[in-house]
Amino acid sequence: MSVPKIEQISAPVILGEGPHWDHDAQALYYIDIKGSTVHKYVPATNTHTTVKIDGGEVSLVIPLEGTKDKFVITVGRNVAILTWDGESSTPTEVKYVSAVDNEKELQDNRLNDGKADPIGRLWAGTMGAESDPEDKFPLTLGSLFSFSKDWKPTKHLSNITVSNGLAWSEDLKSMYYIDSPTRKVEAFDFDAESGKIYGMATDTKGKLWVACFEGSQVIRVDPANGKLLRCIPIPALKVTSVAFGGPQLDELYVTSADILTEEQKKMYPESGATFRVTGLGVKGYPGQAVKL
Repeated sequence: MSVPKIEQISAPVILGEGPHWDHDAQALYYIDIKGSTVHKYVPATNTHTTVKIDGGEVSLVIPLEGTKDKFVITVGRNVAILTWDGESSTPTEVKYVSAVDNEKELQDNRLNDGKADPIGRLWAGTMGAESDPEDKFPLTLGSLFSFSKDWKPTKHLSNITVSNGLAWSEDLKSMYYIDSPTRKVEAFDFDAESGKIYGMATDTKGKLWVACFEGSQVIRVDPANGKLLRCIPIPALKVTSVAFGGPQLDELYVTSADILTEEQKKMYPESGATFRVTGLGVKGYPGQAVKL
């Protein structure tokens, strides 16, 4: 088994999340939820750029297919289209196109993790407002949604605490999903054409890479039987998400959080940074853009 190399490729942020590899642009996008910023990293030139978004916490960034300067982002409970040249510190435009959890009792919710499925349909889930610095979450206030091309949301799951960790199997028959506090990866039968999910999947292909928020590591899991295949230690106490990237799609990018006590920060000074892991001996898939 190859020995991986782990390198820090960014300065720490508060809550790094949502890494997305744009293979056409050869660039990594990720966000700082607490900083309400979208980040772009170009490995070929070692260039970092950041844009600040007003209006609420930003939890995901996904390119809009067929464009070079438009991205789907979430701001609070809203889905928006960000127009950004990838260089400026302020956006050209942020256009709101949809909102979820509009009920009075859910006004403090926000969207969390999200991705486009393999045919370009946006999926994103919500969670209740966390209580800093304890990092506690109100239980079962969130839901999981998909969005049509005209941005109409469809609710698929409710009673979610922290919606997280979406992925799909290569044959498009299974969708993987995490409600973080449950410490489980759930697999649902998935209909790519209709965008519906149907209970638990019983047989899958491929392997899952999962970031362990409490545990300083990324793990590789066989979804067919839940067997732990590999652990990669990361020099950050709370890792948050992963994405494959690089010219050959054999580099694993790992985001992390700096939501720590002062004592923890002394022990893990790189927390909040984004890391690149090479030498894994495996390849992944590029990020899927949103299609309209």
